[in-house]
Amino acid sequence: MSAGLKIAMVSEHANPLAAVGGVDAGGQNVHVAALAATLARHGHRVTVYTRRESPTARARTKLCDGVTVELVPAGPPQVLPKDELLPHISEFGRYLSEQFQRTRPDVVHAHFWMSGLAAQTAVSAESIPIVQTFHALGVVKRRHQGERDTSPMERVDIERRLACDVDRVIATSSDEVFELVRLGADHHRLSVVPCGVDIRRFSPRGDVAPRTSRVRLLSIGRLVPRKGVDDVIRALAFVDGAELVIAGGPASGQLDDDEEVARLREIAACAGVTDRVSFVGQVPRLQLPALIRSADVVVCTPWYEPFGMVPLEAMACGKPVVASAVGGLVDTVVDGATGRLVPPRDPRALADTLCDLVEDSETLAEFGKAGRRRVESRYAWQHVAKATATIYSDVARQRAAAIGASS
Repeated sequence: MSAGLKIAMVSEHANPLAAVGGVDAGGQNVHVAALAATLARHGHRVTVYTRRESPTARARTKLCDGVTVELVPAGPPQVLPKDELLPHISEFGRYLSEQFQRTRPDVVHAHFWMSGLAAQTAVSAESIPIVQTFHALGVVKRRHQGERDTSPMERVDIERRLACDVDRVIATSSDEVFELVRLGADHHRLSVVPCGVDIRRFSPRGDVAPRTSRVRLLSIGRLVPRKGVDDVIRALAFVDGAELVIAGGPASGQLDDDEEVARLREIAACAGVTDRVSFVGQVPRLQLPALIRSADVVVCTPWYEPFGMVPLEAMACGKPVVASAVGGLVDTVVDGATGRLVPPRDPRALADTLCDLVEDSETLAEFGKAGRRRVESRYAWQHVAKATATIYSDVARQRAAAIGASS
Protein backbone atom coordinates (compact mmCIF):
# COMPACT_ATOMS: atom_id res chain seq x y z
CA MET A 1 0.00 0.00 0.00
CA SER A 2 1.27 3.44 -0.90
CA ALA A 3 2.04 5.54 2.16
CA GLY A 4 1.65 9.18 2.96
CA LEU A 5 -1.49 10.16 1.03
CA LYS A 6 -3.46 13.16 2.25
CA ILE A 7 -7.10 12.07 2.11
CA ALA A 8 -10.21 14.21 2.46
CA MET A 9 -13.28 12.12 3.33
CA VAL A 10 -16.65 13.78 2.97
CA SER A 11 -19.52 12.28 4.96
CA GLU A 12 -22.12 15.02 5.10
CA HIS A 13 -24.66 13.42 7.46
CA ALA A 14 -22.80 10.51 9.06
CA ASN A 15 -20.34 11.74 11.66
CA PRO A 16 -17.70 9.07 12.39
CA LEU A 17 -17.47 10.29 15.98
CA ALA A 18 -20.90 8.75 16.56
CA ALA A 19 -19.35 5.35 15.92
CA VAL A 20 -17.10 5.76 18.95
CA GLY A 21 -20.02 5.74 21.41
CA GLY A 22 -22.05 3.45 19.24
CA VAL A 23 -25.60 4.34 20.24
CA ASP A 24 -26.25 6.75 17.34
CA ALA A 25 -24.00 5.05 14.83
CA GLY A 26 -25.42 3.71 11.59
CA GLY A 27 -23.60 1.73 8.95
CA GLN A 28 -22.03 4.74 7.22
CA ASN A 29 -20.80 6.26 10.49
CA VAL A 30 -19.10 2.99 11.38
CA HIS A 31 -17.71 2.51 7.87
CA VAL A 32 -16.16 5.98 7.65
CA ALA A 33 -14.69 5.78 11.17
CA ALA A 34 -13.15 2.35 10.66
CA LEU A 35 -11.85 3.02 7.15
CA ALA A 36 -10.27 6.33 8.20
CA ALA A 37 -8.65 4.81 11.28
CA THR A 38 -7.24 1.84 9.38
CA LEU A 39 -5.86 4.06 6.61
CA ALA A 40 -4.17 6.19 9.26
CA ARG A 41 -2.54 3.13 10.80
CA HIS A 42 -0.98 2.49 7.39
CA GLY A 43 0.61 5.95 7.30
CA HIS A 44 -2.03 8.06 5.56
CA ARG A 45 -3.46 11.34 6.89
CA VAL A 46 -7.22 11.64 6.86
CA THR A 47 -9.56 14.55 7.47
CA VAL A 48 -13.24 13.69 7.64
CA TYR A 49 -15.65 16.52 6.85
CA THR A 50 -19.16 16.18 8.28
CA ARG A 51 -21.94 18.69 8.92
CA ARG A 52 -22.05 20.59 12.20
CA GLU A 53 -25.17 19.60 14.14
CA SER A 54 -24.62 21.51 17.37
CA PRO A 55 -23.63 25.14 18.03
CA THR A 56 -21.41 24.07 20.93
CA ALA A 57 -19.54 21.22 19.21
CA ARG A 58 -15.79 21.59 18.68
CA ALA A 59 -14.86 22.55 15.13
CA ARG A 60 -12.10 19.91 14.96
CA THR A 61 -11.72 16.69 16.90
CA LYS A 62 -9.02 14.05 16.76
CA LEU A 63 -10.64 10.67 16.11
CA CYS A 64 -7.32 8.85 16.48
CA ASP A 65 -3.70 9.34 15.44
CA GLY A 66 -3.75 10.49 11.83
CA VAL A 67 -7.52 11.20 11.65
CA THR A 68 -9.22 14.54 12.27
CA VAL A 69 -12.96 15.14 12.10
CA GLU A 70 -13.86 18.68 10.98
CA LEU A 71 -17.38 20.01 11.38
CA VAL A 72 -18.68 21.97 8.40
CA PRO A 73 -20.98 24.97 9.04
CA ALA A 74 -23.67 24.24 6.46
CA GLY A 75 -27.25 24.99 7.40
CA PRO A 76 -28.51 25.40 10.97
CA PRO A 77 -26.31 23.86 13.68
CA GLN A 78 -28.87 21.26 14.67
CA VAL A 79 -29.78 17.69 13.80
CA LEU A 80 -31.71 17.48 10.53
CA PRO A 81 -32.99 14.41 8.68
CA LYS A 82 -30.60 13.63 5.85
CA ASP A 83 -33.40 13.96 3.31
CA GLU A 84 -33.62 17.67 4.27
CA LEU A 85 -29.94 18.47 3.74
CA LEU A 86 -29.82 19.07 -0.03
CA PRO A 87 -30.50 22.87 0.23
CA HIS A 88 -27.37 23.19 2.38
CA ILE A 89 -24.98 21.18 0.21
CA SER A 90 -23.82 24.17 -1.87
CA GLU A 91 -22.72 25.87 1.34
CA PHE A 92 -21.01 22.63 2.39
CA GLY A 93 -19.17 22.53 -0.95
CA ARG A 94 -18.03 26.15 -0.71
CA TYR A 95 -16.57 25.47 2.71
CA LEU A 96 -14.69 22.46 1.36
CA SER A 97 -13.36 24.54 -1.53
CA GLU A 98 -11.90 27.07 0.90
CA GLN A 99 -10.26 24.33 2.95
CA PHE A 100 -8.84 22.55 -0.11
CA GLN A 101 -7.30 25.79 -1.37
CA ARG A 102 -5.48 26.12 1.95
CA THR A 103 -4.46 22.49 2.23
CA ARG A 104 -4.83 20.50 -0.96
CA PRO A 105 -5.63 16.79 -0.46
CA ASP A 106 -4.30 14.13 -2.81
CA VAL A 107 -7.77 12.62 -3.18
CA VAL A 108 -11.33 13.26 -2.04
CA HIS A 109 -13.47 10.28 -1.04
CA ALA A 110 -17.17 11.14 -0.93
CA HIS A 111 -19.56 8.95 1.05
CA PHE A 112 -23.23 9.16 -0.01
CA TRP A 113 -24.62 11.10 -2.95
CA MET A 114 -24.87 14.52 -1.30
CA SER A 115 -21.23 14.24 -0.22
CA GLY A 116 -20.35 13.62 -3.86
CA LEU A 117 -22.26 16.73 -4.90
CA ALA A 118 -20.42 18.80 -2.27
CA ALA A 119 -17.08 17.35 -3.40
CA GLN A 120 -17.75 18.25 -7.03
CA THR A 121 -18.57 21.81 -5.99
CA ALA A 122 -15.33 22.00 -4.02
CA VAL A 123 -12.93 20.69 -6.68
CA SER A 124 -14.53 22.17 -9.82
CA ALA A 125 -11.58 24.50 -10.33
CA GLU A 126 -8.96 22.17 -8.86
CA SER A 127 -7.12 19.09 -10.12
CA ILE A 128 -8.16 16.84 -7.24
CA PRO A 129 -9.54 13.38 -8.06
CA ILE A 130 -12.84 12.28 -6.54
CA VAL A 131 -13.67 8.75 -5.44
CA GLN A 132 -17.35 8.09 -4.75
CA THR A 133 -19.03 5.50 -2.52
CA PHE A 134 -22.82 5.78 -2.63
CA HIS A 135 -23.62 3.33 0.22
CA ALA A 136 -27.18 3.23 -1.19
CA LEU A 137 -28.69 4.20 -4.53
CA GLY A 138 -31.83 6.27 -4.90
CA VAL A 139 -33.04 4.30 -7.91
CA VAL A 140 -33.08 1.11 -5.82
CA LYS A 141 -34.75 2.79 -2.87
CA ARG A 142 -37.45 4.28 -5.11
CA ARG A 143 -38.06 0.93 -6.80
CA HIS A 144 -38.77 -0.80 -3.50
CA GLN A 145 -40.33 1.97 -1.41
CA GLY A 146 -42.34 3.82 -4.04
CA GLU A 147 -44.36 6.63 -2.50
CA ARG A 148 -42.79 5.97 0.91
CA ASP A 149 -39.41 7.12 -0.41
CA THR A 150 -38.68 10.49 1.20
CA SER A 151 -35.49 11.21 -0.79
CA PRO A 152 -35.32 14.50 -2.72
CA MET A 153 -36.64 14.16 -6.27
CA GLU A 154 -33.26 15.25 -7.64
CA ARG A 155 -31.42 12.33 -6.05
CA VAL A 156 -31.47 9.84 -8.93
CA ASP A 157 -30.38 12.42 -11.53
CA ILE A 158 -27.55 13.65 -9.31
CA GLU A 159 -26.39 10.09 -8.66
CA ARG A 160 -26.44 9.42 -12.39
CA ARG A 161 -24.23 12.44 -13.07
CA LEU A 162 -21.85 11.55 -10.26
CA ALA A 163 -21.53 7.96 -11.46
CA CYS A 164 -20.50 9.24 -14.88
CA ASP A 165 -18.31 12.18 -13.84
CA VAL A 166 -16.17 11.18 -10.83
CA ASP A 167 -12.75 9.59 -11.26
CA ARG A 168 -13.77 6.29 -9.66
CA VAL A 169 -16.87 4.78 -8.08
CA ILE A 170 -16.36 2.21 -5.36
CA ALA A 171 -19.29 -0.20 -5.26
CA THR A 172 -19.70 -2.36 -2.18
CA SER A 173 -21.26 -5.33 -4.00
CA SER A 174 -21.60 -6.89 -7.44
CA ASP A 175 -25.31 -6.06 -7.41
CA GLU A 176 -24.46 -2.37 -7.03
CA VAL A 177 -22.15 -2.59 -10.05
CA PHE A 178 -25.11 -3.77 -12.13
CA GLU A 179 -27.22 -0.85 -10.92
CA LEU A 180 -24.44 1.68 -11.60
CA VAL A 181 -23.91 0.43 -15.15
CA ARG A 182 -27.65 0.80 -15.73
CA LEU A 183 -27.27 4.43 -14.58
CA GLY A 184 -24.65 4.95 -17.28
CA ALA A 185 -21.41 4.51 -15.33
CA ASP A 186 -18.36 3.35 -17.27
CA HIS A 187 -17.51 -0.11 -15.94
CA HIS A 188 -13.80 0.68 -16.40
CA ARG A 189 -14.16 3.30 -13.66
CA LEU A 190 -15.97 1.01 -11.24
CA SER A 191 -14.24 -0.96 -8.50
CA VAL A 192 -15.77 -3.33 -5.95
CA VAL A 193 -14.54 -2.98 -2.39
CA PRO A 194 -16.85 -4.38 0.30
CA CYS A 195 -17.55 -2.88 3.67
CA GLY A 196 -15.43 -4.23 6.49
CA VAL A 197 -15.86 -5.62 9.97
CA ASP A 198 -13.79 -5.31 13.14
CA ILE A 199 -12.72 -8.94 13.54
CA ARG A 200 -11.24 -8.30 16.99
CA ARG A 201 -14.42 -6.87 18.47
CA PHE A 202 -16.72 -9.21 16.57
CA SER A 203 -15.21 -12.57 17.43
CA PRO A 204 -16.42 -16.01 18.54
CA ARG A 205 -14.62 -15.46 21.84
CA GLY A 206 -15.93 -13.12 24.50
CA ASP A 207 -18.90 -12.39 26.71
CA VAL A 208 -22.24 -13.96 25.86
CA ALA A 209 -25.54 -12.24 26.64
CA PRO A 210 -27.94 -14.14 28.90
CA ARG A 211 -30.31 -16.48 27.07
CA THR A 212 -32.97 -19.09 27.62
CA SER A 213 -32.70 -22.77 26.76
CA ARG A 214 -34.76 -22.26 23.59
CA VAL A 215 -33.21 -22.12 20.13
CA ARG A 216 -32.52 -18.41 19.67
CA LEU A 217 -33.10 -16.58 16.41
CA LEU A 218 -31.75 -13.03 16.36
CA SER A 219 -32.74 -10.08 14.19
CA ILE A 220 -30.72 -6.85 14.38
CA GLY A 221 -31.38 -3.59 12.59
CA ARG A 222 -33.57 -0.56 12.18
CA LEU A 223 -37.24 -1.26 12.71
CA VAL A 224 -38.67 -0.18 9.38
CA PRO A 225 -40.90 -2.28 7.11
CA ARG A 226 -38.26 -2.82 4.41
CA LYS A 227 -36.09 -4.74 6.87
CA GLY A 228 -38.57 -7.63 6.73
CA VAL A 229 -38.74 -8.33 10.46
CA ASP A 230 -42.44 -9.11 10.05
CA ASP A 231 -41.51 -12.01 7.77
CA VAL A 232 -39.27 -13.46 10.50
CA ILE A 233 -42.11 -13.21 13.02
CA ARG A 234 -44.50 -14.99 10.66
CA ALA A 235 -41.90 -17.69 9.99
CA LEU A 236 -41.41 -18.24 13.72
CA ALA A 237 -44.91 -19.72 13.94
CA PHE A 238 -43.62 -22.76 12.03
CA VAL A 239 -40.34 -23.16 13.95
CA ASP A 240 -41.41 -25.09 17.02
CA GLY A 241 -39.83 -24.13 20.31
CA ALA A 242 -37.63 -21.33 18.94
CA GLU A 243 -37.57 -17.78 20.26
CA LEU A 244 -36.92 -14.57 18.33
CA VAL A 245 -34.98 -11.67 19.82
CA ILE A 246 -35.39 -8.40 17.92
CA ALA A 247 -32.73 -5.73 18.53
CA GLY A 248 -33.11 -2.26 17.08
CA GLY A 249 -35.48 0.66 17.02
CA PRO A 250 -35.82 3.06 19.93
CA ALA A 251 -34.37 2.59 23.41
CA SER A 252 -36.02 -0.16 25.43
CA GLY A 253 -37.98 2.31 27.52
CA GLN A 254 -39.57 3.86 24.42
CA LEU A 255 -40.65 0.68 22.63
CA ASP A 256 -44.29 1.03 23.65
CA ASP A 257 -44.52 4.37 21.83
CA ASP A 258 -43.06 3.14 18.53
CA GLU A 259 -45.47 2.58 15.62
CA GLU A 260 -43.40 -0.14 13.97
CA VAL A 261 -43.02 -2.03 17.24
CA ALA A 262 -46.81 -1.88 17.67
CA ARG A 263 -47.28 -3.24 14.15
CA LEU A 264 -44.81 -6.07 14.71
CA ARG A 265 -46.39 -6.97 18.06
CA GLU A 266 -49.78 -7.21 16.38
CA ILE A 267 -48.31 -9.54 13.74
CA ALA A 268 -46.80 -11.67 16.52
CA ALA A 269 -50.18 -11.86 18.25
CA CYS A 270 -51.93 -12.89 15.03
CA ALA A 271 -49.28 -15.55 14.44
CA GLY A 272 -49.65 -16.86 17.99
CA VAL A 273 -45.99 -16.28 18.91
CA THR A 274 -46.19 -13.32 21.30
CA ASP A 275 -44.65 -15.37 24.10
CA ARG A 276 -41.68 -16.27 21.89
CA VAL A 277 -40.83 -12.79 20.57
CA SER A 278 -38.73 -10.32 22.58
CA PHE A 279 -38.01 -6.70 21.68
CA VAL A 280 -34.84 -5.42 23.37
CA GLY A 281 -34.66 -2.01 21.69
CA GLN A 282 -31.53 -0.22 20.59
CA VAL A 283 -28.32 -2.01 21.57
CA PRO A 284 -25.03 -0.05 21.81
CA ARG A 285 -22.37 -1.37 19.45
CA LEU A 286 -20.11 -2.34 22.32
CA GLN A 287 -22.79 -4.79 23.48
CA LEU A 288 -23.63 -6.22 20.06
CA PRO A 289 -20.96 -8.96 19.95
CA ALA A 290 -22.21 -10.51 23.21
CA LEU A 291 -25.79 -10.46 21.93
CA ILE A 292 -24.77 -12.07 18.63
CA ARG A 293 -22.83 -14.79 20.46
CA SER A 294 -26.01 -15.68 22.35
CA ALA A 295 -27.83 -16.58 19.11
CA ASP A 296 -28.06 -19.91 17.32
CA VAL A 297 -28.96 -18.27 13.99
CA VAL A 298 -28.86 -14.62 12.91
CA VAL A 299 -31.71 -13.82 10.52
CA CYS A 300 -31.54 -10.88 8.10
CA THR A 301 -34.41 -10.75 5.59
CA PRO A 302 -34.80 -7.25 4.10
CA TRP A 303 -36.67 -6.52 0.88
CA TYR A 304 -33.44 -5.02 -0.45
CA GLU A 305 -30.05 -4.25 1.07
CA PRO A 306 -27.20 -2.25 -0.53
CA PHE A 307 -24.63 -4.14 1.55
CA GLY A 308 -25.72 -5.20 5.04
CA MET A 309 -23.33 -5.15 8.00
CA VAL A 310 -25.24 -7.48 10.31
CA PRO A 311 -24.46 -10.72 8.40
CA LEU A 312 -20.75 -9.84 8.42
CA GLU A 313 -20.77 -9.14 12.14
CA ALA A 314 -22.61 -12.40 12.78
CA MET A 315 -20.18 -14.39 10.63
CA ALA A 316 -17.27 -12.72 12.43
CA CYS A 317 -18.75 -14.01 15.69
CA GLY A 318 -18.92 -17.50 14.24
CA LYS A 319 -22.70 -17.56 13.81
CA PRO A 320 -24.62 -18.94 10.81
CA VAL A 321 -26.76 -16.47 8.87
CA VAL A 322 -30.06 -16.86 7.07
CA ALA A 323 -30.51 -13.91 4.73
CA SER A 324 -32.58 -12.67 1.82
CA ALA A 325 -30.98 -13.26 -1.55
CA VAL A 326 -30.81 -9.54 -2.33
CA GLY A 327 -28.18 -6.87 -2.90
CA GLY A 328 -24.90 -7.21 -1.04
CA LEU A 329 -26.14 -10.19 0.98
CA VAL A 330 -25.68 -12.38 -2.09
CA ASP A 331 -21.96 -11.56 -1.98
CA THR A 332 -21.35 -11.92 1.74
CA VAL A 333 -23.42 -14.99 2.66
CA VAL A 334 -22.39 -18.12 0.78
CA ASP A 335 -25.48 -20.30 0.46
CA GLY A 336 -24.82 -23.74 1.87
CA ALA A 337 -21.41 -22.76 3.27
CA THR A 338 -21.76 -19.88 5.76
CA GLY A 339 -25.54 -19.88 5.97
CA ARG A 340 -28.58 -19.96 3.74
CA LEU A 341 -30.08 -17.51 1.26
CA VAL A 342 -33.88 -17.35 0.93
CA PRO A 343 -36.31 -15.44 -1.31
CA PRO A 344 -37.26 -12.03 0.12
CA ARG A 345 -40.77 -11.53 1.51
CA ASP A 346 -41.49 -15.26 1.69
CA PRO A 347 -42.12 -16.27 5.33
CA ARG A 348 -42.92 -19.89 4.49
CA ALA A 349 -39.67 -20.44 2.57
CA LEU A 350 -37.84 -18.80 5.47
CA ALA A 351 -39.62 -21.07 7.95
CA ASP A 352 -38.72 -24.22 5.97
CA THR A 353 -35.06 -23.18 5.90
CA LEU A 354 -34.98 -22.37 9.61
CA CYS A 355 -36.67 -25.64 10.54
CA ASP A 356 -34.04 -27.59 8.63
CA LEU A 357 -31.17 -25.66 10.22
CA VAL A 358 -32.18 -25.60 13.86
CA GLU A 359 -32.49 -29.38 13.86
CA ASP A 360 -28.94 -29.81 12.54
CA SER A 361 -26.44 -28.61 15.14
CA GLU A 362 -23.49 -29.98 13.17
CA THR A 363 -24.34 -27.90 10.11
CA LEU A 364 -24.87 -24.82 12.26
CA ALA A 365 -21.40 -25.24 13.73
CA GLU A 366 -19.83 -25.79 10.30
CA PHE A 367 -21.54 -22.70 8.90
CA GLY A 368 -20.31 -20.64 11.84
CA LYS A 369 -16.69 -21.71 11.41
CA ALA A 370 -16.80 -21.14 7.66
CA GLY A 371 -18.30 -17.70 8.17
CA ARG A 372 -15.50 -16.68 10.48
CA ARG A 373 -12.88 -17.86 7.98
CA ARG A 374 -14.57 -15.95 5.18
CA VAL A 375 -14.66 -12.72 7.16
CA GLU A 376 -11.02 -13.03 8.18
CA SER A 377 -9.88 -13.59 4.59
CA ARG A 378 -12.05 -10.99 2.81
CA TYR A 379 -13.73 -8.47 5.10
CA ALA A 380 -11.24 -7.51 7.80
CA TRP A 381 -10.65 -3.76 7.72
CA GLN A 382 -6.99 -4.17 6.80
CA HIS A 383 -8.04 -5.79 3.49
CA VAL A 384 -10.68 -3.15 2.80
CA ALA A 385 -8.32 -0.25 3.57
CA LYS A 386 -5.55 -1.71 1.42
CA ALA A 387 -7.84 -2.07 -1.58
CA THR A 388 -9.23 1.44 -1.06
CA ALA A 389 -5.78 3.03 -0.78
CA THR A 390 -4.71 1.31 -4.00
CA ILE A 391 -7.66 3.01 -5.75
CA TYR A 392 -6.67 6.36 -4.27
CA SER A 393 -3.14 5.97 -5.63
CA ASP A 394 -4.45 4.91 -9.04
CA VAL A 395 -6.77 7.89 -9.49
CA ALA A 396 -4.17 10.35 -8.20
CA ARG A 397 -1.60 8.99 -10.66
CA GLN A 398 -4.09 9.03 -13.55
CA ARG A 399 -5.15 12.59 -12.81
CA ALA A 400 -1.51 13.73 -12.62
CA ALA A 401 -0.76 12.00 -15.93
CA ALA A 402 -3.78 13.65 -17.60
CA ILE A 403 -2.69 17.09 -16.38
CA GLY A 404 0.84 16.48 -17.60
CA ALA A 405 -0.38 15.39 -21.02
CA SER A 406 -2.51 18.51 -21.45
CA SER A 407 0.13 20.99 -20.33
